[in-house]
Amino acid sequence: MRLRSFQLSDIFAVQQVWSLASSHEKEKQTLRVLTDQLARDRDLVIVAEENNEVIGAIVGTIDGRSGFFYCLAVHPAHRNKKVGSQLVKALCTRFQRKGVTRMFITVDEGTQILVPFYQKLGFTNFCRTRQEDELLAIGR
Repeated sequence: MRLRSFQLSDIFAVQQVWSLASSHEKEKQTLRVLTDQLARDRDLVIVAEENNEVIGAIVGTIDGRSGFFYCLAVHPAHRNKKVGSQLVKALCTRFQRKGVTRMFITVDEGTQILVPFYQKLGFTNFCRTRQEDELLAIGR
């Protein structure tokens, strides 16, 4: 498996992974956040690929010295193979290189299911947002 920064050619593959992991409405909201984040800092959108196929993705955003994990999705056929853990670790490394000193997991109804996963990785800082607009304001 290889981790790398998102490329525009990944959009359909990432969209497919997100569609398998979330509702259609949540997927549309995530694509809006992805577009905004790519305009600000492409380095905080990471994909995992295996055999030249995208199998997972994560999006982060920064506000000052705080980093926020927004969306993590792994293709169902590749779950429980440490793909998500490696994406989180890679985003943490990128956050730290950019001077982030605190990291938060953004939780809403679409990502609530990931709370135990992040807790298992040792995260205790969670923030809630009901609207993606609130998260976008944090990242600006």
